[in-house]
Amino acid sequence: MYNLPKNEDLLVFGVVARRSSFKRAADELGVSAAYVSKRIAILEENLSVKLFHRTTRSVALTDAGERVYALSRSVLDSVEQLVAESAPGREAVRGRLRICSSFGFGRNHVAPVISEMIREHPELQVRFEVLDRLIDPGAEGFDLDIRIGNEIAPHLIAKRINSNVRVLCAAPSYLARHGTPRRLGDLPGHNCIVIKERDHPFGLWNLTAPNGQEETVKVAGSLSTNNGEVAAAWAVDGHGILLRSIWDVHSLIAEGKLTHILHGFTQPAHVWAVYPAELRNTLKIQVVADFFRNRLQERAQSIKLAI
Repeated sequence: MYNLPKNEDLLVFGVVARRSSFKRAADELGVSAAYVSKRIAILEENLSVKLFHRTTRSVALTDAGERVYALSRSVLDSVEQLVAESAPGREAVRGRLRICSSFGFGRNHVAPVISEMIREHPELQVRFEVLDRLIDPGAEGFDLDIRIGNEIAPHLIAKRINSNVRVLCAAPSYLARHGTPRRLGDLPGHNCIVIKERDHPFGLWNLTAPNGQEETVKVAGSLSTNNGEVAAAWAVDGHGILLRSIWDVHSLIAEGKLTHILHGFTQPAHVWAVYPAELRNTLKIQVVADFFRNRLQERAQSIKLAI
C-alpha cells in the first residue's frame, strides 16, 4: 500500500521549490530548517523520488521534482477549493500569506486594508513587508505584491485593483521663488526632486500629455531619494518639483501645502495585485485580491481622489 503524502509536506515542498533554499523556506514558514529537511525527506520517501539536487550552496528541483511541484500545486489548490465549498455562505480564507508593497503606499493604504482583512478573515496569518524595489514575488517568496506602476513582467499574473496616476506638484513657496512651469520643456530648468521608484527610470519622467501623446523629459535636482514620503516632505519644504502618486499627495494638495502644476500631464501608474502564475487559481489569492480592490475603491471614493 502506498503512503499518501500529507498536504503539509506538499506545502513545505512548494515553499522550498519557490525559495530554492531550505533555510529561506523555514524562515517563511516560521519553522526550523531541520523541520523542513525532515518533511522533505518524508515526502521523498513516500513518493520514492529525489525531489532536489542539493549542494552546500544551492537547492534545485530535479526533473521529478519539477513534475511533483506542478502536480502538488494543483492538489493544494483543489484542497483549498474543497474546504471553501464545504463552508456555504462564506469564502474561507486561512493560512499564511506573504504580502509586500512599496514604502509610502504600503504604510498609508495597504497596511490599513490588511488590518480590516484580518478582522474579517481571522484564520489568515499575514506577513507584510515594504520594499523600495521592484521584485518578482514568486522568486522572493511572496504570494502577493500590491504594486503601483504598470511595468509588470509577462510571467506574472496582475489584477488591476484601482486607477491611479502620478501628478506634478510643488510647494507654493518654491513656485513663488522660481516661477510656475508652463510647459513640460520648462522642467529641466527647475530643481526637481527625483525618486528612485520601483518601476521608474531614475531622472526620466515619462508623462501623458493632455492630447494623449507620450512625452519624456530628463530632470535633475539637488535632492533625490528612494523614499516617496521623504521626497514629499522635501517638496512641502519648498525644495523642488515632485512627480508623485495622487494617492500620496492628494491631502497635501487639498491642504494647500503643495500646488498641482501642469494639469493634464500625468503618468499612468495603476494599483495592481501581482502574484506568481502558479497561484492564479488559488482561492485565497483571489479572495484577498478582491478584498483589496473593494477596500481601495472605497478609500478612493472617501478621499475623493481625482483620477
